[in-house]
Amino acid sequence: MSFDKLQEAIIAKKNAAVAGLDPKPEYVPAHILKECYARYGETLQGAAEAIYQFNCGLMDALWDIVPAVKPQSAYYERLGWRGMEVMERTIRYAHEKGLYVIADIKRGDIGSTAEAYSDGWLGATKVGEQECPVFEADCVTLNGYMGADSVNPFLNTCKERDKSVFILVKTSNPGSGELQNVSAGEGDTVYGLMADLIEKWGAGTKGKYGYTMAGAVAGATHPDELKQIRARMPHTFLLVPGYGAQGGTAEDVQYAFQKDGHGAIVNASRSIMCAWKKTGKDGADYQEAARNAAIAMRDDIARFTTIG
Repeated sequence: MSFDKLQEAIIAKKNAAVAGLDPKPEYVPAHILKECYARYGETLQGAAEAIYQFNCGLMDALWDIVPAVKPQSAYYERLGWRGMEVMERTIRYAHEKGLYVIADIKRGDIGSTAEAYSDGWLGATKVGEQECPVFEADCVTLNGYMGADSVNPFLNTCKERDKSVFILVKTSNPGSGELQNVSAGEGDTVYGLMADLIEKWGAGTKGKYGYTMAGAVAGATHPDELKQIRARMPHTFLLVPGYGAQGGTAEDVQYAFQKDGHGAIVNASRSIMCAWKKTGKDGADYQEAARNAAIAMRDDIARFTTIG
């Protein structure tokens, strides 16, 4: 099962951190931009190629430290089809490096549209008599607030192709409480009901480590809610955004983990990608800076959570 693969990678590297690959051109060191702009001009293609080179350099530096990467599709979509091609190539390169890939797409449509998204990101597209895989991510993020109709097409693909999903429960943004913390039922909240639904949707798919194919997103910036969610979702793997640049700490994220430090992975994007901006070397050391930041994050989390 896909989350078994992720958990085993976390155990092997003693690290429950996922590196977000959410690059804008301004996050890319100047020497990479200069080379790509000289070849392709200051164009969408030039920016896309610079981002791909940057991504590969980051993964070369991080593959033996982090178990997973999380490319966020918005940063690739903003470059048009060239950016989406780079995202496909980035996922392929990540797999070559042995990294688990979470495609952060936050899709939330229903019916045949959800099936089409699931085919593209987790499954395959039928062309004539051929089944052609597309992005081939190991896992995607979903917005399940349209109910089971928006999630079941993805879970069907997960069962067929040994994949997984992370569904939004309690997100890390400051305004999340406007909807997610609204009272619902007897002393409950909207995010609490969503937590129960995800446990229900994933029922019957538990893997070796006891987690279903339906994971959940629960932000580090709300540690009290994170603690409640962990207790309420014993069979659910958690993706925890908000560490680092958004203000979440290692002390906060400890509540996402269960026995032996299992059942969660913590995301950091800018604090790793842009670590080179703090060294004063104009990005010449971006790989070393990213690696050092990832090691520091690993060690920071280990102060509160022992992975075994």
